[in-house]
Amino acid sequence: MARDYAKQRKATPAKPARKKAPARKKATPAATQHSSPWRWYGAGLASGLFLSFLLYMATLPAEPGTEPAAVASETEIASKPKPRFDFYTLLPERKMEVDVDPAEVTQTRTSASTEAYLLQAGSFRQREDADRRRAELLLLGLEPKVEETNGDNGQWFRVYLGPFANRSAMAKARSLTAAQNIDTLVLKRGTP
Repeated sequence: MARDYAKQRKATPAKPARKKAPARKKATPAATQHSSPWRWYGAGLASGLFLSFLLYMATLPAEPGTEPAAVASETEIASKPKPRFDFYTLLPERKMEVDVDPAEVTQTRTSASTEAYLLQAGSFRQREDADRRRAELLLLGLEPKVEETNGDNGQWFRVYLGPFANRSAMAKARSLTAAQNIDTLVLKRGTP
């Protein structure tokens, strides 16, 4: 017997049905108003260039044939006298007479050496506080002294460093105390 295979259907698995694509919405007026940032950039660039061009045109000098009234003519400028600087010649010619004895000059230099520099590292009402500051300074390798003073405002204990032989020794001690956050006060006292 003959079979007709063309009319016979094959058994194939069923394919899933296709989903319909969503319908496109029509453009609303709000959606068409949205613009890209490149348009804003281009508009800003164009307006900046235009304003720069206007400023450039405003700063250009006038044509050679026309002169504004505010500009002075060359004859008025030439008629103004130039300033004279005579001190270049006058100063070398002048001499000053000073009546100073050489002995007076040397005395002022030696009088500076009679002054001693001290550093005050603190002023305390309690003796224990002054001794605590003195111990901090001893750990730094300095030689502090505690002096007791009585005045109208009561009894005070002051911690001093020095006297120092020169300013560099004083500066070294002051830098050591500053590194430890200890404020100091420079005092100048004359030696008897």
